[in-house]
Amino acid sequence: MSGDAPGPPSEASPDIHAAVLDSVSDGVYVVDTERRITYWNPAAARITGYDAERATGRWCGDGLLNHVDEVGRPMCGDACPLLATIHDGQTRSTRAYLHHAQGHLTPVQVTAAPLRDGSGTIIGAVETFSDDTQARVMEQRLRTAETLAMKDPLTGLGNRRGLTPALEQRFAAWTRHGHRFGAVTIDVDRFKEINDTHGHDAGDRVLSVIARSLAHAVRGTDALFRTGGDEFVVLTGPIAKDELGDLAARLRMVVAASRYPTGAAVSISVGTALVEDGDDSAALLKRADDRLLRAKRSIAEDDDADGLATPA
Repeated sequence: MSGDAPGPPSEASPDIHAAVLDSVSDGVYVVDTERRITYWNPAAARITGYDAERATGRWCGDGLLNHVDEVGRPMCGDACPLLATIHDGQTRSTRAYLHHAQGHLTPVQVTAAPLRDGSGTIIGAVETFSDDTQARVMEQRLRTAETLAMKDPLTGLGNRRGLTPALEQRFAAWTRHGHRFGAVTIDVDRFKEINDTHGHDAGDRVLSVIARSLAHAVRGTDALFRTGGDEFVVLTGPIAKDELGDLAARLRMVVAASRYPTGAAVSISVGTALVEDGDDSAALLKRADDRLLRAKRSIAEDDDADGLATPA
């Protein structure tokens, strides 16, 4: 076949480049080496509330966007990703908040890339940013779900799943800094009788009263968990042996002195243990549980003596 051979491809015009950038859904703006804005696409206007006429010609840090990082530190000085990219030619991404024209902060995912001329010299930078609101919402939902998964729905206390990371944190502080802590295991005395006599709804109300009383009795550095039906655990902050005994006595007192919807008296048995060298979570809790069981046996023996024991 005859015909003219195709010529070299023609370079796209700047108008085509601008049309492409105008059509993308991410915000895009270009700055020169002084970080003055030379281009601002429609998506940038939509996400920020500033139109191109208001943005173009402005220095990116003069009060227009004033990005801040996730803890609120300004990013328009030494922490500016555009400035770093102009200096070293590296592309970098980060999460940030920009100031919307209406005053509120908007979460964005930011990427800064160098802009070079035909010889490779950096003549500015281009920043793309996308609205990160949905991602932040999903992350918050995941964090909330994780938090809820570690909470007891009846009492609002931490549950057995939440106890595990709390123990890990306590052991880390013990290993690294020598912060001795203790565990108090708690069991409600004769709780089956409460359920059998008054019903499970009343039993739940009793547990809620106990939980609130215990929560007010522990110290600010302690953590309280409901780990089973009528079982609770306190992990203390740094504590001495005599203080641990005082805490256990206070926990028994507040439960015994509380008023319950059943009108009956309620008491708890407790077991305590201080962390020791060589302990792990299982060893610490077992030592506290062993002491708790001894306390429960003494109550059962008292019941036998009074003729109150329930036949097997």
